[in-house]
Amino acid sequence: MAATANRNDKSFMGTEPIGSLLIKLSVPAMIGMIVNALYNFVDTIFVGQGVGPLAIAGLSIAFPLQMLIGAFAQTFGIGSASIISRRLGEKNEPAAACAAGNAITATVIVSLIFMAVGLSFTEQILSFFGATEEILPYAMDYVEIILLGAMFLSLSMTSNGIIRAEGQAKVAMTVMLIGTGLNLVFDPVFIFVFDLGIRGAAMATVLSQFLAFLFVVRFFRKNRSTLPLQRNSFIPKRKVLSEIVSLGIPAFVRQSGTSLMVLLTNNLLKVYAGGLAIASFGMINKLLMFVLMPLFGIVQGFQPIAGYNYGARKLDRVKQVLKTSMGFATILATAAWIVIQLFPKHILSVFSGDISLLSIATPALRISMLAIPLVGIQAIGSTLFQSIGKRVPSIFLSLTRQFIFLIPILLFLPNILGINGVWIAFPLADALSTLVTFIWVMLEVRNLNRISQPY
Repeated sequence: MAATANRNDKSFMGTEPIGSLLIKLSVPAMIGMIVNALYNFVDTIFVGQGVGPLAIAGLSIAFPLQMLIGAFAQTFGIGSASIISRRLGEKNEPAAACAAGNAITATVIVSLIFMAVGLSFTEQILSFFGATEEILPYAMDYVEIILLGAMFLSLSMTSNGIIRAEGQAKVAMTVMLIGTGLNLVFDPVFIFVFDLGIRGAAMATVLSQFLAFLFVVRFFRKNRSTLPLQRNSFIPKRKVLSEIVSLGIPAFVRQSGTSLMVLLTNNLLKVYAGGLAIASFGMINKLLMFVLMPLFGIVQGFQPIAGYNYGARKLDRVKQVLKTSMGFATILATAAWIVIQLFPKHILSVFSGDISLLSIATPALRISMLAIPLVGIQAIGSTLFQSIGKRVPSIFLSLTRQFIFLIPILLFLPNILGINGVWIAFPLADALSTLVTFIWVMLEVRNLNRISQPY
């Protein structure tokens, strides 16, 4: 009984020193995110070395569709996480459980719809995403299998946000380690041993996510969750779903914005340079994910701390975790930037030794990553408003990087600078979105100073 009570007590998020608490919640998330990014990184290496440069281009074409699947899962997972962490701060466990159950139900329904539509129009979708005739067969072989496992991927992502929101960061890390770690094992087996090519990479992804999903089911069925989930928790409630979606929209915007950006970039590269440029962008994207995932680990550690303390009216702790998180994120991003600028060709050569491919990808990597030291500030800043339940600034800031800046710049700059305009658009959008986020965060900090009072 004591163990159960201790497990259910989340007051540590309102009492432990911020630095150690942030490390406690962020490090497991960072490990999971790094492993996830390592999967994407190594998956592209296996495909590039085992199938060829056009297969890498096929992965790049498939990427927007995968991002859309993740966008819905992130919407329900992060939206419900914001509610869960604040309700736990208010000591309202039944409301937190209701948010979790509704998020899971919504994920199942939407992922099944997504799978049905995607399988019905696969070729049309991939052609729209920029696939050329030579790339399309690779992209279709990959996507058709990924769509069959969309529900398992989505449920793992949604549940990960729920589990992390209740403070069980190590369990959330385990879910990610199972899904991505097993993928690293299955990939070479299916691609090289079974000689299944790019279809083998997709099979490895689906199988590993299915096993992660089984772990999540076991976690909830064995009552290891602190949330009092009941059958009625899964019955859709309009008010709860509306709040989940409104709070999760920023995550959806970020993910779907990335999908739209990749779609647009692939089509621009098809016009200006062809399949090898698309493959270059695919490699850069996977590398970017590897760089950003540790930062998102800090974001995921920051969110429940900020949400809990805001719900508990401990506003000084909200400001403290904001400052600490931004500092940690900037240090990590700057370290990654230095390595990339010093050794771009060496890093890219692990994907492929094709000289023509590397001649395009190396300068593109250096240019597109110029503003990486700033992205931690933008990610933490926009998550602050999501954590404290402020929908308007959260939604607006999630729009800035992709929709307000990057996509318009991509539509304009290549007309003047050609393919270099594509690569320059990325650091320019990063810098502008960070500036807007920083200003809005400073205004919110002033507001917190004004309303701060003893709890």
